This record gives sequence, structure tokens and C-alpha cells, in this order.
Amino acid sequence: MPRGRPRKSAGDVLIKSAELIGWALGGIEREILETQKRLAALTAQAKQLRARAGGGRGASVSAPAASGEAAAPRRRRRRKMSAEGRKRISDMMKKRWAERKKGRA
Repeated sequence: MPRGRPRKSAGDVLIKSAELIGWALGGIEREILETQKRLAALTAQAKQLRARAGGGRGASVSAPAASGEAAAPRRRRRRKMSAEGRKRISDMMKKRWAERKKGRA
């Protein structure tokens, strides 16, 4: 009688590897479900915080993210400077550059 463990047949190895793959897939699917639940909870919290902060756009901001659509980038509102303000800044910069140019010579 040969010593040691009995040799495994090819069929046994395939069955055990299929079981392991099934267990791994089950674990991955559980993780996906837990992650989706956490994401839903965080989205609800964000919506509540936006409402509390007075954002007013809580539902419209989270709706595209929840449906999987790409959110359109927000356009920045540009501040408008008066002509007087632009002239004042221009004069100050001209003065600074003149002083710097004078310092080199």
C-alpha cells in the first residue's frame, strides 16, 4: 500500500476550484450590495445636509449622479469689475513695473 495522501483525480480538482470560484463570486456580490447600501446612505445624508445648508438644489444635484449620467460641469460666474476698478489696478501695476524697471537700471 503506498504511503502518503491519496492522489487527487482531475475531476476532484475541478469541482473544488469551481466551489472556490463560486464562494469568491458570492463574496464579491455581497461586497457590491453593501457598497451600494453605503452609497445610498451617503447620498441621503448629502441631500439632508444640502437642504439644511439652504442649497435648495439638493434633489437636482443628486439625481444625475444616482441615475449614472455624467453631471454637466458647473459654469463659473465671473465677477464684473467696473471700469474705474480696472483703471485703478492698471495704474497701480504700471507704477509697480516702473519701480521695478527703475531698480534694475
